[in-house]
This record gives sequence, C-alpha cells and structure tokens, in this order.
Amino acid sequence: MTCSDKIKQINTIILDVDGVLTDGILGYNGNEVIKLFNVKDGHAIKMALRLEYKVGILTGRSDSATRKRTEELNLSFLYEGKKDKASAFDQLLADNNLTAEECLYVGDDVVDIPVLRKAGLSACVADAVDEVKAFCDWQSTLPGGRGAVRELIVKLLKEKGQWDDAMQRYLNVEDREKIES
Repeated sequence: MTCSDKIKQINTIILDVDGVLTDGILGYNGNEVIKLFNVKDGHAIKMALRLEYKVGILTGRSDSATRKRTEELNLSFLYEGKKDKASAFDQLLADNNLTAEECLYVGDDVVDIPVLRKAGLSACVADAVDEVKAFCDWQSTLPGGRGAVRELIVKLLKEKGQWDDAMQRYLNVEDREKIES
C-alpha cells in the first residue's frame, strides 16, 4: 500500500507526549510534574478536531500536566500510564471502534516502535531516536515540543485536501490569494 493510500484512510491522530507534544524535559515542583506544551501544536490539534478527526494521547507516563492539556484541548481520548503501548493501542482501537489503518501515530522513542508498526500511518519528530525513524512513513523537520505535531497535522490535512477547509474560518478570499502567491 502506498503512503497516499494510507493517508486516505486516516481519521484519528494518536500522539505520544514526552518528546512529541513536549521536548521531553521534565521539571518538578514538589510532587507536580512541569511540562511545556507548544500552543501552535495545540492549535493544529483543534483544527483537526474541528474537521472531525479523533485526536488523543497514548503515553507511558501519568501526570496532571498531561491530563490538564487533554482537558484544555478537549481531546477525544487519553490513555496514560501505559508501559505496554502495543496492548494499549489495541485497547484504544477496541474502545473507540477504530481499525489500525485509520490511525496516524506520532512517536519519538523505542517504546513507540510496536505502535508505529501497527498504525496505518506512522510518524516521528525530527529529534526521534534513530531506531524509530526506520519505522516511520513521515518525519517532521521540527523537534518534539517545538511545532512538530503542527507540522505533521498540517501535512496530513494538505495531503487529504482539507487544509483550505481548516483555514476557512481565518481567511477571506483576498487573504487566500495572498497566501497562495
């Protein structure tokens, strides 16, 4: 199956957190984990949600920062504290009545390889470990936590011919002409 064929089937975006939605650096304030999320990634996620994509998280860690970001973005699902990501992916598919072929998964480290191998479309961030890159259909040019998720979502929407629909609420006809020239 070609990459183009895979793209056509995608209706769900599944994201790792540490190293994908964040730069992978953890901070602590007492018992609370501090994570920094990129607002541009968040906005692209909202754009995909408006186009009726399911967007959610599958992560090995469990913390209040991730739960708060999930709530802020009104994500479709959150699977946290899942050390066995392959089993968690299977459960996610069953819970959400999805097939693997409908899912784009974005990861960055070796724990993501089992899901990258199963997902319909696999992607990684620019600073993913080398072992992961061999299992990905796409790789962002930007690192995790620095706009990589936005880049990959924009690529998906453009490849599926949905970017103009996503941008419609922001632009009038004259604005679109400026962007296209």
